[in-house]
Amino acid sequence: MKVLNKFTMTMDSRSANEGFARLVTSGFAAQLDPTVEELCDIKTAVSEAVTNCIVHAYSEGVGNIYIWAGIYEGGLVRIKIRDKGCGIADVKKAMEPLYSSLGGERAGLGFAVMESFCDKVTVRSTLGKGTTVTLNKRIKGKDFDC
Repeated sequence: MKVLNKFTMTMDSRSANEGFARLVTSGFAAQLDPTVEELCDIKTAVSEAVTNCIVHAYSEGVGNIYIWAGIYEGGLVRIKIRDKGCGIADVKKAMEPLYSSLGGERAGLGFAVMESFCDKVTVRSTLGKGTTVTLNKRIKGKDFDC
């Protein structure tokens, strides 16, 4: 499948940047004329992925979060959120609802939320090298208009 339009950005893993990531990615997807619900889905999924980078990947300090988004034929929006943090030891376990490696007040619902708002979520991670979360969301009945 060919990418029709794309963007990339890098930002610090600071809580203040989570809202910015939401706005940029939803603003990019807006060119497909999504419904308000579809935009909210994208914002929420991106928010969860970026928050995971901030809280888990770089828990000891600030690192880079890399975001790439592309639009494909048929209204598919693919968003990749990547870090070069600590990585996830057991991705399958981490994706279980209510599991949190940090415990405490964390609900452990980040990946479950992403999966509920996207058509497909994939997670790839290597300990000590980082994690990439890929979010796929199809905007119903829409296509890119050049």
